[in-house]
Amino acid sequence: MPRDRQPRRPEPGTWSTASGVVELARSGSDEDAWTVFVNGVASSSVHTGDPTVLEFEYLRWMADVLDERDPAGAPLDVVHLGAAGCALARYVDATRPGSRQIAVEVDEDLARLVREWFDLPRSPALRLQVGDARERLATRRDASADSVVRDVFAKDVTPRHVRTTEFVRDAARVLRSDGTYLANVADRPPLAKLRREIATTAGVFEHVGLLAETGLLRGRRYANAVVVASPAPLPADRLVRRAARAPVPTRWVDGDALVDLVAGARPEHDPAPADDEAPAGA
Repeated sequence: MPRDRQPRRPEPGTWSTASGVVELARSGSDEDAWTVFVNGVASSSVHTGDPTVLEFEYLRWMADVLDERDPAGAPLDVVHLGAAGCALARYVDATRPGSRQIAVEVDEDLARLVREWFDLPRSPALRLQVGDARERLATRRDASADSVVRDVFAKDVTPRHVRTTEFVRDAARVLRSDGTYLANVADRPPLAKLRREIATTAGVFEHVGLLAETGLLRGRRYANAVVVASPAPLPADRLVRRAARAPVPTRWVDGDALVDLVAGARPEHDPAPADDEAPAGA
């Protein structure tokens, strides 16, 4: 549903920020549709007239997973690691009034610009925090979130320190017993990154699934996928139906099919301490 108040209308342009260059550009002919580019990479799509419009397919998948939580429409506590334009946070605020969200953005200038451009919910509905995603996650209380969303990129690569077993364990610590971990992964055939991310996540969570374009899974193209995980069973049947209705051919993968996809991939871990940092007698 649209927000009651009208947002300020942003203007296209390019800005220098702490992490490089950010560009705000219109998306097609819709005057309310915008894309945020960070260092040349499309990082967020925002519709200023209606926060429930999500142009990027992976954001739509994440929204589908959150929509399938019970009870529908109830407020959620969500930690977004990687803020960009806060498109998913705006969606949650619109569809689940009363939600309390935190969005972490490493680039202070980008965080400021996004507040100026878009009609973001105000604290405590949405708090923007500047800092490293993993460091900020470490400050969250145990069992304090319904969802942790990882959408962290440096250009088109997810930094290693937010894709290791140790990082995923910290995300699991922050989640409630029925909470959901969502990770955006960009990869291309032969899907080595995606397979390793799934293996890493499956080493921490009991229930893991994947939403991805069929073309990516068939080795035809570069694309995004969303790894979905939880301590509790996932609504697989409903996500299968959601995937079948997606605008682009999409699959929900879990169970034996996911095991086959990940076969041979090993979980990723933090680097071992350097020799001069090892404890005495180690």
